[in-house]
Amino acid sequence: MSDHTRKKDAQDLLSPASIAGGNRLGGKQWTVLIAAMLGWMFDGVEMGLFPIVARPALQDLLHVTGDEQVGPWIAGLTALFLLGAAAGGLLFGWLGDRLGRVSSMSISIFAYSIFTGSCYFAQEPWQLGVLRFLAALGMGGEWSLGVALVVECWPDKLRPLLAGVIGAAGNVGYLLIAVLAMNFRVSPDSWRWTMLACTSPAVLALFVIMFLPESSRWKESIKNETARPLRELFSTRLIRPTLLGIVLSSVPLIGTWGAVTGFLPTCVDQLVGSSNPYAKGTVQFVVSIGAIVGCFLGPLMGARIGRRSAYFGLCFFSLLITGILFRVLTEYNLIYLVMAGLAGCATASFYGWLPLYLPELFPTRVRATGQGICYNSGRIFAACGSLTTGGLLALFNNRYAPACATITLVYILGMIAIWFAPETKGKPLPE
Repeated sequence: MSDHTRKKDAQDLLSPASIAGGNRLGGKQWTVLIAAMLGWMFDGVEMGLFPIVARPALQDLLHVTGDEQVGPWIAGLTALFLLGAAAGGLLFGWLGDRLGRVSSMSISIFAYSIFTGSCYFAQEPWQLGVLRFLAALGMGGEWSLGVALVVECWPDKLRPLLAGVIGAAGNVGYLLIAVLAMNFRVSPDSWRWTMLACTSPAVLALFVIMFLPESSRWKESIKNETARPLRELFSTRLIRPTLLGIVLSSVPLIGTWGAVTGFLPTCVDQLVGSSNPYAKGTVQFVVSIGAIVGCFLGPLMGARIGRRSAYFGLCFFSLLITGILFRVLTEYNLIYLVMAGLAGCATASFYGWLPLYLPELFPTRVRATGQGICYNSGRIFAACGSLTTGGLLALFNNRYAPACATITLVYILGMIAIWFAPETKGKPLPE
């Protein structure tokens, strides 16, 4: 068989008609999924890294040992990271719809690798914030591009399972950082080396450029006209699903970054003090295990009982579990670890549900930008949630638990907002 014939067969296999019809899977589709999974995994490394590193890093940079100055800085730097991710989702989503998914994704991976590693050289807290913002640009872009590429290259009937894989891959990265923290004490003297090690995903960017096929659905969608995603999303019938997508993404992002992901390790660190420096790593480990399970639970519930009912149930579950974790439990013990794992399961389940639902709201020509705007605008509101948590610390005498408990009330908004969104169960991706 000639090279030309093999290339044509691969293109036929990845054509929109072949994908929608559910034909057998080929090597190119698996290559797309593996590359995207690695990208999402390193996204999870990025998300899990800072809660472990933040307190010792800031104690080093500020030359302090307490939390009076550290807490507000953690809130501010987390907010900067989320704002960077939001801007990156918009920037790289737009590039993905204009220039293609693959080249844009490789640039995004390279960006977050290099700028995270550069945190090694930070000498002031504001320098750490700038570098975290720049790294977040790439991380926010990679998520939306990877989702668009995978759902456009795989059969529609497998989307619920793929959505779970997307969410779980990120939490595998979060888990890897937890294992690191359980076995390596991240201290004011060692945090820089942890940041430097995170330049390794740059190798993945080279792999993406060399081996990934471009989305045939995207190439078909731009044959007759140039994509103008921003204009179409905010000046046509797509404005309603865009705004609803922003709200539905914001609720879980505020809950996790304003409480579970953003502050739970720090909360535990404060709870146990110097008696158990590895406790925050252990908590992040069980949260990660729960999150991996939750990322499959969310989309499978959406496939079984419908997208709206699943989202409502996940909000209720998250509100209940985080309420017990932050309002009732006051000792670090086995019960605390079990509830932390359940909190990870509940609050991370949305990160499997969102990759299932958001692509169903937008046609192919604007899908990367549309879901990028929704998910990453949610990060802007999550940044506000993180700053709010920082502000609440003063109200609660620098105690993290009651501040986090207040933020998790946002799930009530999600329980209301979901009933204004369209039900997309059983419908194909809009072309």
